[in-house]
Amino acid sequence: MTTSILDPTTWTMRREEEVMGTVVVLDVYADASVTCDELSPSLRAAIHELHEADRIFSTYDPASALSRVRAGTLDLANAPRVISDVLELCRDARELSDGWFNPWGLAEGVDPTGYVKGWAAQRALEQLRAGPARAAMVNAAGDLVCYGVPIPGELFRVGIVDPFRPDSFVALADLRAALATSGTYERGAHLIDPFTGRADARLASASVSGPDLGMCDALATALCVAGEEMLATIHSLAGYEAFVVGLDGTRRWTTGFALAGVTDYDLTAAG
Repeated sequence: MTTSILDPTTWTMRREEEVMGTVVVLDVYADASVTCDELSPSLRAAIHELHEADRIFSTYDPASALSRVRAGTLDLANAPRVISDVLELCRDARELSDGWFNPWGLAEGVDPTGYVKGWAAQRALEQLRAGPARAAMVNAAGDLVCYGVPIPGELFRVGIVDPFRPDSFVALADLRAALATSGTYERGAHLIDPFTGRADARLASASVSGPDLGMCDALATALCVAGEEMLATIHSLAGYEAFVVGLDGTRRWTTGFALAGVTDYDLTAAG
């Protein structure tokens, strides 16, 4: 999990929305000349994007379009076009991750959930960007995406939770776009190795930064399952970087990861 460490009094508007089985926090930053009434339309549009994604892609609601596609009661060609669009993005993520992210590798049927939460948060942010705010952040249960600067001259700064001490941070990072973190320390053994079909994770946590939160989300899941050897793959992708914590507590990161601070553990940088 990742969280903003900014002084909460710096945001202009905040909305905590229960959606997609979690709480998504939307923080909006605006100049003093911008009123809350002027900010509200883009905030409502962002929240609508989140709920629309939940309505279409929920695997818990048997009436959702994705659930009906999985059950065989709705043909993909007749489903909302956005499902095909997201599945195409999942194919891209599967290829970029050398197959370690694979929504088709689950016994229950195709499940793009590992992409959708970040994708939906990214779409919500674009609605905020279309409004008068100078900056905004969407925090989808620890997966973060932002634009702009919350305070002139300062980037968004976030903390990556220590998987062995969830009440503290293992590292701080400057956030310019998106950052997703995957691990088993909160939800237990829920990550599936697509090559064996068994629950497995070779890292305690994996964080991936980059321009798109959906892809960051997918790559972080893949990295956590695949292990440290996949760091080189992430580093080879234009715009994407990673930070990982091993099962033994060691930390490694790609050279371009925007590390802003760490604890006093021994650290090993990965080139």
